Amino acid sequence: MKTTNMICKIVRLKQLVQRWRRHIPPSGSLVVYVGNERRRFVIPTHFINLPVFVSLLNKAEEEFGFQTNGGLVLPCDVGFFKMLLSILERDERRFGSLDLDDFTKMFSDLAVE
Repeated sequence: MKTTNMICKIVRLKQLVQRWRRHIPPSGSLVVYVGNERRRFVIPTHFINLPVFVSLLNKAEEEFGFQTNGGLVLPCDVGFFKMLLSILERDERRFGSLDLDDFTKMFSDLAVE
């Protein structure tokens, strides 16, 4: 009886640890939350230095100030952010120097075509 109880506790503890580990970003990455729905994204840490992220961080500072509850929130549309990440992951060298206005124009031009 005691052995069964102990095994159940160990299994529960392992499940809690696995859930907790999923929330820790890999080394060299950080978690950002995007949009009103606060969708969670894990991005490479060096992306924060790119002009588009500097612009997004400035917008976040204007909108939220320095006080945030529970993480770095970027004020932009989730669909826009997904496209932004996709392009940067595909060819950071080519698109890494673009700022927020450049990406906004590029995505609006794509929507027109």
